[in-house]
Amino acid sequence: MGFEPPQRLVRALGETYGDAAAAEWLGRLPSLTDDALSAHTVSVDRVCAPGGRSSLVLLVHRADGTPAVLKIAPEGAAPALEWAALAHWKGWGAVELLEPQDAAGATGDALLLERLHHEVSLRSLPEAKALLEAAGTVRRLWVEPPAGHAFETVTERTGRQAEPMRAAAVRDPVLEPLVSAALAARDELVQDSPESFLLHGNFRQSKVLSGERAPWLAVGPEPLTGERAYDLARLVRDRVEDLIASPGGAVTARRRVKKLAESLELDQARLRGWTLFRAVESGTRALTAGRTQDGELSLEFAGWL
Repeated sequence: MGFEPPQRLVRALGETYGDAAAAEWLGRLPSLTDDALSAHTVSVDRVCAPGGRSSLVLLVHRADGTPAVLKIAPEGAAPALEWAALAHWKGWGAVELLEPQDAAGATGDALLLERLHHEVSLRSLPEAKALLEAAGTVRRLWVEPPAGHAFETVTERTGRQAEPMRAAAVRDPVLEPLVSAALAARDELVQDSPESFLLHGNFRQSKVLSGERAPWLAVGPEPLTGERAYDLARLVRDRVEDLIASPGGAVTARRRVKKLAESLELDQARLRGWTLFRAVESGTRALTAGRTQDGELSLEFAGWL
């Protein structure tokens, strides 16, 4: 591997897995990359930078000259589950797999994907247009999960996230009211979940890229199963820095909840509850990792809800 991984990826891996585990995987990355290039019979054009926060993304060409993307991720990022979700969607609303999982080995740590215009996401569009296109895209992803799937549920994922949130509130009692409100909302929501769809798990404007096969396609799922309102909650918080800077940000945020809920026929109160939980979870996680500005923005947004 004659290139360096993007620094954005290096920092994010350290934050997610700890410096020692991140360094161990990065140390193996050259051989992992060589193995994946050989297994998929592709050649590297260049590294996609700044790239993602959970995987190395390479722009490649297949043997027949077709452009593609090779995505290499650590086991903790659950690439096998991403493969399973993309295989189930079959390119409907999402980036398409170009080769079966066993071409990359039993762990599925390397995915060969169709190449999209990685530099053009929904964030390049005006706000209203971006939300409209995002709603149309995510609607396509909400399908019945495959039989015998291994995806975790919304209840399971948010249950894992609850303890770090409580710990953050203990370290900083100022956070306690927001954390308590978010956890109370989560407890109420999971008691009576109305549906179970396959969800993207990390859906937002930057995860929807321009393509040739379709105008907009989703990438980078962190798939799970559960109610659609959970999947939409991260989208509500998009462009939070612009909302915070606006004098009418709080009103705009609440209006966004209402508009998205109505356009996708979801319960507005449930969308507000999941938006609150996910904003507080994201904010406390960012503060714990030392990303103070990101954390404060998410928590200020949560306070508006």
